[in-house]
Amino acid sequence: MYPRIIADLNKLKSNTDQVASLCGKHGVNIMGVTKVFCGRPEIAKAYVEGGVKYLADARIENLKKIQNLPCEKVLLRLPMISQASEVVKYADISLNSEIATIKALNACGENQNKKHKIILMIDLGDLREGILKDQVDETVEAILELKHIEILGLGVNLTCYGGVIPTKENLSQLIEIHQHIRDKFGLNLELVSGGNSSSYYLLEENSFPKGINNLRMGEILVLGRETTYGNLVEGLHDDVFIFEAEVVELKEKPSLPIGKIGMDAFGNVPSFENKGIRKRGILATGVQDVKPSDLIPVDEKITLLGASSDHMIWDLTESEVAYKVGDVIRFKVSYGALLALYTSEYIHKFSF
Repeated sequence: MYPRIIADLNKLKSNTDQVASLCGKHGVNIMGVTKVFCGRPEIAKAYVEGGVKYLADARIENLKKIQNLPCEKVLLRLPMISQASEVVKYADISLNSEIATIKALNACGENQNKKHKIILMIDLGDLREGILKDQVDETVEAILELKHIEILGLGVNLTCYGGVIPTKENLSQLIEIHQHIRDKFGLNLELVSGGNSSSYYLLEENSFPKGINNLRMGEILVLGRETTYGNLVEGLHDDVFIFEAEVVELKEKPSLPIGKIGMDAFGNVPSFENKGIRKRGILATGVQDVKPSDLIPVDEKITLLGASSDHMIWDLTESEVAYKVGDVIRFKVSYGALLALYTSEYIHKFSF
């Protein structure tokens, strides 16, 4: 059944084990981020078997899918007040920066007779979520008045919006804030979460600041690369996930369309390079499922020509493979491609 995305669970478990082992040597535990494969439990289970301590996702819908796996569940995206009851029900922990939301979680915790744990997010310059440093005291004071909220720890997000690289210097600010809270409020918080896969390079360089004891990791586990510089990590698999699509037309055609050029299916005016007659393969998948440029062909001698909603055209002229109609072409994937493919209902999903 094509098109399909295939997960090799043994490779994922191997990646997770290697990353968890290095993190463990530095006193760091891992939240395994499940959003990129939409919280599929059979894949999340490989995380747990590989050594993650928590499972984390941006969406309650995905946390519901993994409720039966034996570890705490974390909501990564700031909770919506309208969803507060479900957050308390399905997430043991959530990341927070707004007092109004935390009060709503507290009220739901009271209704459900539960204490909800939060990680208070601090903005250290990337300018996505988090309170500023001068807001820490008033925020902690307000939270401590809530009987059904426990401040489990502090967290920071880096690289996702502003592209700010995690360094020993900026992560040390998070440690200093933790120390300040401990000294002023008598709280020895359990978690100091120093970002995501982009912080991994500091572990490799042995310059990871002591006092950070948690990382929220997804891309390095599923694709085998850190996300500050995009480098593959030695020993990790970059082919845990493979996308396969079927050839539905294979013909030799000119490089240039014939006729006056107007807008394509997405309102863009395309341009073309004249390379003469080329062998062109159309695959039964398109932009509705995945951004074509986010796919990495296993056959390095084929190149992307373009795509519409449901068709993707590749130049097969230079390939040494004698493709025919009905054959399947295989691709490694970027993080964006993986997320799109698992989100699309038109892509079949398999694991082994």
